[in-house]
This record gives sequence, structure tokens and C-alpha cells, in this order.
Amino acid sequence: MADKPAAEVDIDEALVRRLLLSQAPGLEGASTLPLRRVAAGWDSEIWRLGDELAVRLPRRAVAAPLVLNEHRSLAILGPAIEATGVRTPIPLVRGAPDESYPWAWSVVRWIEGARGLDVPRGDRRGWAGPLATALAALHTLAPADHPINPVRGRALATRARVFAERLEALTAARDVDAREAGILARAWADGIRTAAWSRAPVWIHGDLHPGNLVADGPRLTGIIDFGDVTAGDPAYDLAVAWLAFDPDGREQFVSATGEGYDRSTWTRARAWAAAVAVLLLSHSDDEPAYEGLGRSALDEIASGD
Repeated sequence: MADKPAAEVDIDEALVRRLLLSQAPGLEGASTLPLRRVAAGWDSEIWRLGDELAVRLPRRAVAAPLVLNEHRSLAILGPAIEATGVRTPIPLVRGAPDESYPWAWSVVRWIEGARGLDVPRGDRRGWAGPLATALAALHTLAPADHPINPVRGRALATRARVFAERLEALTAARDVDAREAGILARAWADGIRTAAWSRAPVWIHGDLHPGNLVADGPRLTGIIDFGDVTAGDPAYDLAVAWLAFDPDGREQFVSATGEGYDRSTWTRARAWAAAVAVLLLSHSDDEPAYEGLGRSALDEIASGD
């Protein structure tokens, strides 16, 4: 169903320019560089400032804490990931709420490239090694006071009811047929049955899919949108193996991770990929690219059924 939330604040060029001039007056080009909206997702808007910078602003209250998560976590994680050659949106300006805008916001470096979602799966195989290396830099021991996420990185069992309800609704609406529903249910059941993550929580991105990867065709250039960053089971991030890659790319990605993750972790990752596919098929009627991602992820999960 179409349910992209409406923006709760009107973000226009005048507002963004006013924030820049009041809170980042020393930022070169804040008053003169071209400024244009380039993306408006469920949670945030992105405005490009000149050729080198971007401004990220929440468009609804529920997203406001996500920017604060980025402010904090990318100061720690960004440099480690960027040392592998993959860019991240490390904040250059940590904007604060004021009388004209109610939430924290950021200025970051623009990461050149296309949205990974728009790169055909067969052209993504070159991402496998760089993404595996970037995730090795990310999936490190997290501090006890890491950001908490109610969904991401947790035990699969905590999402069992939601998964079942969504899959039942998709089946009733004939958005998936009996064969497809069976594939998704088996992937989920396999994850539930396998051993759970028993080690200390590691940092995870929490929303790792092609829409949050930036690429120049076969070359991965960046990972963006760390608002859901948290810590826990890295299997949630590793679902990207089915969300981003075709079978050859997935084999290369898994191989590139070496012995970093055991078989149970990959089984849980496939289950999380099924959960994300169900989510996307349930809630992306007004976002055709993401509905397509849900459909193609289902096909990839089916290829190993």
C-alpha cells in the first residue's frame, strides 16, 4: 500500500539557506553556492550545495534522533570505513534546532556517484570486495552506550509476529503467490532455527541496501544514511548479500568476507533479507524502485531455496 509519510515541516531553499548562514557562516559558499533539493525520502531531505557539499534535514519528528545518531557514530565509524576507500557522510557541520527549524541537521561532503538501486544487479559484482572490507571495518565491538534500535540487529524471534502478519497480508492480497510465500517462510524459519548471535554486540549500519549505497557502475564509492546505526547481530547488515547482488556477486561478496562470519550468521542474514523483502513489498507502492527491490530480493532468496 502507498503510505509514505507526509513531511511535518516545510523545507524550502530559504529555510536551508537561513540555517546555513546562521549556524555555518564560515562555510565557504554558504550564501552563494547553488542549492537544490535532490532527494526526499521517508525520513529526510537532501539538498545539494554546490558540487562538493550536501545538507541533510529530517522531514518528520520520528527521524530527528537519526541525525543525532549520525552525528555521534560517524565521528567514530566514518574514518575507519573511509580508510578502506569507501566514503561516508561524516558531518562537517552539526546543525542544531532553532526558531525556524525544530531538529538537528547536517552538512556533509557530497559523495559522487549514482544511487546503487539504479545500478543493475549484474553490474554490482565489483562492489563485493570493497563492501566486504568496509563492513569488516564497521562490524567492530560497540560501546555499551551505543544507539538503541527497536528493530535492527536484534534476535529474529523479536520480529516473528510482524513477519508473519506482513506475509499473510501479502498472500491475501495476492501480491505474492503460494510458492513465493513458501520460499520467504522457509528462509525465515531457517533463520529462527539456527544458532543466535552469542557474541558481544558489534556496530551495524542498520539499513544496508542498494538505496543506501553509492556507486559509479561497478565501483562502490560510498555508504550513506547511518541514521539507524546501532549494535547487535551483524546478520542484519549481511542481508545485503541478497538485497544487492546476483548469485555471482553474492558468491564473491561472501568469499570476500573470509572467515569473518559463520554459517549460522549467513543463515540469519538470509532470513533478514526475507524480512526486508516482505517489508518492501508491503509498503512501497508509492516507491516503485523499492517495490522492485523487494521483488528482486525475493527472486535472489528463491535462487538458494
